[in-house]
Amino acid sequence: MRLCGAKRLTSMAVVLLLLGGCSGNDQSGNGPSESGQIGNGNNDQEEGPIMGTLTISTDAFETDGPIPAEYTGEGKDVSPALQFSGVPRGTRSLAIICDDPDAPSPQPWVHWVIYDIPPDTEDLAEGVPRDAALESPAGAKQGVNSWSSDNIGYRGPFPPRGGGLHHYHFKLYALDTTLDLPPAKADKDTLLAAMKGHVLDEAEVVGTYERKR
Repeated sequence: MRLCGAKRLTSMAVVLLLLGGCSGNDQSGNGPSESGQIGNGNNDQEEGPIMGTLTISTDAFETDGPIPAEYTGEGKDVSPALQFSGVPRGTRSLAIICDDPDAPSPQPWVHWVIYDIPPDTEDLAEGVPRDAALESPAGAKQGVNSWSSDNIGYRGPFPPRGGGLHHYHFKLYALDTTLDLPPAKADKDTLLAAMKGHVLDEAEVVGTYERKR
């Protein structure tokens, strides 16, 4: 009888051991994490922000607010200072398009086309020269806006009188390549075609302007 009791105890111990092994948590780093995703045991992360964090901002005007006259055709007509942040990993160049979709023209009126801005550029100073190839940021190039003359670089808001409030979209693109486009040749459509399939992220800031006189 004692032998049978010992056998029963041994069998129960084996069952308990087996159950304990099945229900134990895998702490090797290869089991399910708290988020329910499979871990790989490697917590190392690449440096740099992920997609969706790119921003463009300016101290010249509030978002969706009026653009001061000095940045328009009624003033000095110089470009506003712009700041960038959150450039994603793998960015090789930045590009900017500024246009006015409220213009009385078949397509939005283009005010600025600039590309091959180095990816480590954190800002553009006020009053970027209207040169096709820029010394600062080094390597950046400017293309053609919608004016028929003096159409390289930035031209500010100058909507028709009585045309109401216009919105000016400063759009920043982070690209995974530099562009094989010569300076002073690319317009908005040419730039968009060259960027196709290479945009890692994009952001915009919008200002407004209404012709006063």
